[in-house]
Amino acid sequence: MTQRPVLVVLFDGVQSLDVTGPVEVFAGADHLPGRPTPYPIHTASLDGAPVRTQSGLRLAADSSLADAPRPHTLLVPGGDGTRDPDPRLVDWLREQGPRAERLVSVCTGALLLARAGLLDGHRATTHWAFCDHLARHHPAVDVDPDPIFVRDGNIATSAGVTAGIDLALALVEEDLGRDVALTIARHLVVFLRRPGNQAQFSAQLAAQTARREPLREVQQFITEHPAADLSVDSLAARARLSPRHFARAFQAETGTTPGRYVERVRLEHARRLLEDTGSGVHEVARAAGYGTPEAMRRAFVKTLGTPPAEYRRRFHAPPVPTR
Repeated sequence: MTQRPVLVVLFDGVQSLDVTGPVEVFAGADHLPGRPTPYPIHTASLDGAPVRTQSGLRLAADSSLADAPRPHTLLVPGGDGTRDPDPRLVDWLREQGPRAERLVSVCTGALLLARAGLLDGHRATTHWAFCDHLARHHPAVDVDPDPIFVRDGNIATSAGVTAGIDLALALVEEDLGRDVALTIARHLVVFLRRPGNQAQFSAQLAAQTARREPLREVQQFITEHPAADLSVDSLAARARLSPRHFARAFQAETGTTPGRYVERVRLEHARRLLEDTGSGVHEVARAAGYGTPEAMRRAFVKTLGTPPAEYRRRFHAPPVPTR
């Protein structure tokens, strides 16, 4: 089996989960019985000294960056230490990054790659709170704030913390197949089903919570009853406001229109049904409020880039066998 050595860059202020999440995924492949080690893992800091994570944990490095073996996959985690990094670290990334066959960042690790010029001309993402910063300070980078991870050639960038696990599982699936990735996901008690283009936020998190109680109640009703009549007129009546006043107030307090909010909730509900149940496409479309499978198909293709049947094929979680 081909080995793909992984080099994890360590620095003071690193986010510990950005390191350990992907490392546990890659190490999970190494621990499968009957397989040689596909991902030898090496950690390195600038001088080979232990680093202090942003939560206060100390992580020991295997070596200095200068003495680290050449990796197949160079993994750059994020954390507070990316905000004012040691210039020597940026210089090392600028020189060594292009030599890796695969360049991966987790969370704000993308800021380090961008400082080194490695994301120029590439599509990338990072933690939602830093997407504007990345776009503003590095205009040559095509920043996409929505997905949980982005692949652009041999460069892969992910959103905050747990998205690094999703990205690592996707890389393992690409390298070793779905069965291996699914086995690792089960051992880690996570799901091998979040697509890279899944939004970083749910509809409820992406939109602000309304200040006024009637509008908050409407938001809750939409979430709990996606198949109901969720027209502006119906929702306005529930909020005891005129349709015009309701639409304006809803957008002012949530940051999105009632129609877009309903679309997001229905898409999330349909997605979960396709992932978690064996319900047919017609049944899912009806339960999510689309009315027809064709309406649901258009929504999936527009937002996720794939029709419902293909989405289910890729991300439906098979039942875990019982002993």
